[in-house]
Amino acid sequence: MDRADVLILGGGLVGSALAVALNAHGLTAIVIDVADPEVILAAEHDGRASAIASAPHRMLDAIGVGARLADAGCLIEAIRVSDGLEPGKLDFATHEGEPALGVMYENRRLRRALYEAAQAAPGVDIRMKTRALSVDRGEFGVTATLDSGATVSAPLLVAAEGRNSPTREAAGIKVARWRYDHAALVTTVNHQHDHENTAFEIFYPEGPFAILPLNDDANGHRSAIVWTVKGGAAAGMLKLSERGFLAEMSKKMGGFLGELGAPTPRFSYPLGFHHAARITDHRLALVGDAAHGIHPIAGQGVNVGFRDVAALVEVLVEGKRLGLEPGDAQLLARYQRWRALDTFMVALATDGLTRLFGIPGRAPAALRRFGLNAVDRLPPLKNAFMAEARGESGAVPKLLQGEVV
Repeated sequence: MDRADVLILGGGLVGSALAVALNAHGLTAIVIDVADPEVILAAEHDGRASAIASAPHRMLDAIGVGARLADAGCLIEAIRVSDGLEPGKLDFATHEGEPALGVMYENRRLRRALYEAAQAAPGVDIRMKTRALSVDRGEFGVTATLDSGATVSAPLLVAAEGRNSPTREAAGIKVARWRYDHAALVTTVNHQHDHENTAFEIFYPEGPFAILPLNDDANGHRSAIVWTVKGGAAAGMLKLSERGFLAEMSKKMGGFLGELGAPTPRFSYPLGFHHAARITDHRLALVGDAAHGIHPIAGQGVNVGFRDVAALVEVLVEGKRLGLEPGDAQLLARYQRWRALDTFMVALATDGLTRLFGIPGRAPAALRRFGLNAVDRLPPLKNAFMAEARGESGAVPKLLQGEVV
């Protein structure tokens, strides 16, 4: 197709989810992405895994992506937060009859399911290995000239290009940003003892150490590791021998999962924060990392992007019922109001936690452990944290409730 309801620049996890969600509601989308599918769908592409909270997962189920994931994910039925390996912890656990807190997926499996769903959707035209050479957001619509020579148009442009979004920059949208003196080491490791579907977040002054449950493989029990180190230490950690790396990892874990083995290739990612001053402009909406990028301290990055998708789809579908085109300024203003506070509060919380747990010394550590224990004993406060972890706080879009709008 050469014209659609929405033109999406960026076909990653958030961009492809938006296209599939629009299709499920009778809206069409053209997706443009420079990436080669064979590269980004390969097992060795980035090694990351994502914890999809229960509310965003309901959206994936509602738009038909959940069925494509089948048994690829591992349920997260409990989360344990601790300050180092000292006494003092905060436990979140589901009760009988309650849904899991989330599901862990390797990104390559999640990416493939979304890509294949977009390819199969009749209302989605996904063009990979393609670049938009120019984009004109005019009074009556958006027109893009592609490097293939084609010209495509739509009433609305959505930027889903990631944290360095050129579309956001071209729109002159200001961004608050800073770099943390942190890098995330990412790998997958087998371990002797069962993780019992529990995610562990162990905070150290140099950064959090996350152990995220995955399904067993031929080598036994398995977890994804997101190990935050000081930025200058990342290169050295990548050069460690496998034996030395596992030994250092075992110290961080305290040995509670037993003997470690069979680590996958290690990847390192610099960590930073950015937050767009606004997420809309004339015939333009930002979603995912194009709008906001946070520290992975609480595993909320892609979930916040999926919340953007659910809100934007609901705004556009309800606008269509009122006879408004997708690029209408009233609809974009509603999307801005809906998502601005939620994304700001999540960004503020993750940045605050990063700084709080990064304060060295015995006194700050003792205060943090006291705080964790106090929250653990206060059910109302604990339930509020659980609602945020599930993606169920604030005004929840219908897709996050598992309902088509």
